[in-house]
Amino acid sequence: MKIIVPMAGRGSRLRPHSLTTPKPLISVAGAPIVHQLVHEIAKVVESPITDIGFVIGDPAFFGDEVESSLKELALSLGAKPHIFRQDQPLGTGHAIMSAAPLLEGPTVVAYADTLIRAKLNLDPSADAVIWVKQVEDPAAFGVVELNSANEIVNLVEKPKKFVSDLAAIGIYYFRAIEQLKEALTKVVSQELKKGQEYQINQGILLLIEQGAIVKPGEVDVWMDCGNPQITLQTNTEMLSIKEAEGAMLQEASAILNNSTIISPCFIGKNVTITNSTVGPGVSVGPGTKIENCQLKHSLIGNNCSLENLNLEQAMIGNEVRYRGNPTFVSIGDYSQLE
Repeated sequence: MKIIVPMAGRGSRLRPHSLTTPKPLISVAGAPIVHQLVHEIAKVVESPITDIGFVIGDPAFFGDEVESSLKELALSLGAKPHIFRQDQPLGTGHAIMSAAPLLEGPTVVAYADTLIRAKLNLDPSADAVIWVKQVEDPAAFGVVELNSANEIVNLVEKPKKFVSDLAAIGIYYFRAIEQLKEALTKVVSQELKKGQEYQINQGILLLIEQGAIVKPGEVDVWMDCGNPQITLQTNTEMLSIKEAEGAMLQEASAILNNSTIISPCFIGKNVTITNSTVGPGVSVGPGTKIENCQLKHSLIGNNCSLENLNLEQAMIGNEVRYRGNPTFVSIGDYSQLE
């Protein structure tokens, strides 16, 4: 089994945090989004993972440090790492074709902006599986249309009229991904009009037209990391899940001085917390110092210095010095508020 992770986008909805850190490498509940996604897929897919391909973008943004991190991630799972570059932001289908040398055999494609908990059971009768989640507002998502045999017969992006309430979450399985490669080759050979992109759905719809059986798969939990507010909700939910799973959420090197931690929280390495109450739903990156603070439902980056704060919701980047007392905060790396 192979995994391909398209992650070349700049994550504009998560700015300013994604201005300096690629969105999939932003930490949520103590670990980068893409690391958690890949580990979860590897854990629940029954076949051994042999290769993991990461499709990244501009080398000026996705540099050597990013490549090294992704290679280490693949190697930690016993898989061979592959790095591909999507030289232009021309859509999800174009991103997959950027990994063309790896497009052969059974493969999971997972877009690196969500976190999941699932059993990725693979239907042996299916040529492909698209994982879905029931949603309250289908008009805000891409949804699948099913026939009476529970097969996917159409994919509709943000339907104005009700098609179904099953949203595609961005994780796909192809029994022979070379079939998708062949379909996407036809798609990307077409000339784009202004504002258009090559999408994975175009390739999948071609497969369906050719008789491919595409089935839906369901996840237990699907959490988005699209913008700061939603990412904070995901952080709190993921902390609760990890706590229930028995994960270690406080590093041994963390120092607490006259402070209280209200679970679930993640406290990173060499964190110092003094005269403060932290939690619930707070993640604190390594090297951060917190003094005289009351923090709830917040994401705090690495090597920050926070003093005299009372925050209900905050997403704070790395290397931030912050003194003050607003109620909602979203500030990027190397900011200073006093």
